[in-house]
Amino acid sequence: MRGIVWDGSAYHVVDDLEVRPPGPGEVEVRMTAAGLCHSDLAVVRGTIPFPTPVVLGHEGAGVVSALGPGVTGLAEGEAVALTTLGNCGACEHCDAGQPTMCRSTFGRRPQPFTWRGTPTYNFANTSCFAERVVVAANQCVPVPEDVPAASAALLGCGVLTGVGAVLNRAQVRPGSTVAVIGVGGIGLNVIQGAALAGATRVVAVDTNPAKAELAYRFGATDFVDPSGRDTAGAVRDLLPADSTGVDYSFECVGHPALARAAVDMLGWHGTAVLLGVPAEAAELSVPITDLYLDKSVMGCRYGSSRPQRDVRTYLGLYRGGRLLLDELVTRTYPLDAVGQAMHDLETGDLARGVLTFTR
Repeated sequence: MRGIVWDGSAYHVVDDLEVRPPGPGEVEVRMTAAGLCHSDLAVVRGTIPFPTPVVLGHEGAGVVSALGPGVTGLAEGEAVALTTLGNCGACEHCDAGQPTMCRSTFGRRPQPFTWRGTPTYNFANTSCFAERVVVAANQCVPVPEDVPAASAALLGCGVLTGVGAVLNRAQVRPGSTVAVIGVGGIGLNVIQGAALAGATRVVAVDTNPAKAELAYRFGATDFVDPSGRDTAGAVRDLLPADSTGVDYSFECVGHPALARAAVDMLGWHGTAVLLGVPAEAAELSVPITDLYLDKSVMGCRYGSSRPQRDVRTYLGLYRGGRLLLDELVTRTYPLDAVGQAMHDLETGDLARGVLTFTR
C-alpha cells in the first residue's frame, strides 16, 4: 500500500508499506484524509524525539475496512474520525473521566508497519499518513455522511486540542477576556472555543497580519501584531485603562518567551494555558510574586478531552452551524506533495492543510 515514511532525513512516498491485521479490540481503517499538524513537524525538526523509520500523521478520517476480534459498535464501511488516545478505559484516570491521563497512552511506540522488510514505527497511536492503519476501536468515532472527510479529519487533533483547552481545561467563563497567541490550526480552534464559551473579548495575537481576517472569522474581536513590541504589552494596550490584564491566555506556538508573555498579560486571578510544543529542555521562568494574585499556569494535553464524547459534541455543533470545520481547510494535497505541504505548514501559510488519499 501507499504511505509516507520519514526515515530521519527525508520523506518517502512509498508503495511497499505493509500493516499487520487488526488484533483483539482493534480495527483497520482505510484513510480518506489526514490533517497536517505541527506535532508531525516537531518530529521532523527533532523537537519531539522519535525513532525512525516512522509513519507520521495523527489527525485523520477514513472508513472502517476490517474488524478485529471482539469489536462491537462499529461496522465495516462506516465513516469515522480518528483520535490519538486509545486509552484503556479501566484505570483510575479513565474511570474518573480523564482519559488523557491514562498511562497506557504515554510512550507507546509500536511497529505495526513494515517497510522494505524493516519494522516501522507508529506515531501518536495513529499514523494517518498511510492508506490503511490499525488502531484501537475506541479511537474511532462515527461520522455522519454529510460531513466532508477533510473536515472530519481535523476533529482528531486540532479541534479536540484547541476547543477542548477552552471548554475542558480552562473552563472559560462567559463574559471573560481571552488572548490567543498564535493563529494557526490550534489557535483558531482556541478562538472559536472562546467564542462558544461566551467570552466577550477574544484577542488574537500573531506576527503575520494576513491571519487577521481568518481570526475574525473564527470569533476574534481584536487582532494584534506584536512585531517589534513586547507581546504582553501589545495585548495590554488594547484593554481598558483600569484592567489588570486578560482573564485567560493561551500560548499555541511553543516558544518559552511567548509562554512568559502569556503569563505577563494575565490580570488578577488569570489563567495561562500552554498548548504549544517547545524544545524538550525548554524552561519557563516567572516571578513567584505574580502567582500570589491567584494567577495560574496550566499545561494541557490533548484538550483534556474525552474524545468519544467531545467529537460527537463538536460534530453536533458543526452540523448546527456553531462550529467551523470546513473553513479550517486551507488547502488539500495529494500524498506526492507532502514536501510542499510540510513547507507550507512550517512557513505559516496554512490554517490546516490536508492530505487526500486519491490516486
